[in-house]
Amino acid sequence: MTIADIKTTTQAKMDQSIAAFKNNLTKIRTGRANPALLDSVLVDYYGSSVPLSQVANVALIDSRTISVQPWEKGMGAKIEKAIRESDLGLNPASMGDLIRVPMPAMSEERRKEMTKLVRNEGESAKIAVRNLRRDANESVKKLVKDKLASEDDQKRAEADVQKVTDKHITEIDHLIAGKEQEIMAV
Repeated sequence: MTIADIKTTTQAKMDQSIAAFKNNLTKIRTGRANPALLDSVLVDYYGSSVPLSQVANVALIDSRTISVQPWEKGMGAKIEKAIRESDLGLNPASMGDLIRVPMPAMSEERRKEMTKLVRNEGESAKIAVRNLRRDANESVKKLVKDKLASEDDQKRAEADVQKVTDKHITEIDHLIAGKEQEIMAV
């Protein structure tokens, strides 16, 4: 493995960490309705658990209500039960074939709890990025130790990896700030 390979692998893994962080952010509830909020809900479908999006159409009715339209007639009750039993704190209501999921307004205290949760998720993402930096630097040091790269190459590679790390951490900070604004907006 060369220094260039180490850099590209590290960049790709850091990008994956950012993508995972963004995915985790979509699951954190804000005051607004977001269909991605129900992505983690699993529904019992003929004996196996499948994601809600595979058994129903999930869409927005308005800024505070998500609609869930089952593709099969008998699935309404199971979907409603799965949403109610998920840890999202939502209370769906059936209206014929359509299931409406209203988003309850969050109290100020709950909003502050959610921002703490966002910060914790962000810190976890930063730790993941920093661990990738450490692994990359150790790989470069191993190349130098095995005499496959010079110490000058090591210094340059470590500086490049640090730049990539700083860029990703800045992106995480921007995502955290954006999500906090979204949560605190009434």
